[in-house]
Amino acid sequence: MTATFITAGCLGILLLVLSGWVIAARAKYGIGIGDGGNEDMALRVRTHANFVEYVPLALVLIMLVETGKIGPAWLPAALGGTLVVSRLLHAQGLLKSRGVSPGRFIGTNLTFLVLLVGSGALLGRGAGLW
Repeated sequence: MTATFITAGCLGILLLVLSGWVIAARAKYGIGIGDGGNEDMALRVRTHANFVEYVPLALVLIMLVETGKIGPAWLPAALGGTLVVSRLLHAQGLLKSRGVSPGRFIGTNLTFLVLLVGSGALLGRGAGLW
């Protein structure tokens, strides 16, 4: 489960960074919960929440592909590396722009690709296709 371990470790660190970014804003603006109507706080909370919404399932999919030995041996590492890069790009894109940005666009699409490929691989195994 090397790919899952490395991916989860990298993403755990990124979650801590995003959490620290939210906590710093809470201290800066004196907002204990929610976003207090502050646009910067709302952006930070949503960036963190988006990470938490997508990463757990993607990690489970990667782990199942890896432990089930589904597809080529390189697939779990490719999915894991793509997920790490996608989440870095997504967070960086939101740091640079509150609207559409290349990092956010590419990061979102790569995250969806990991979910699609991982889900497809598992469905194929479940259906007995491989």
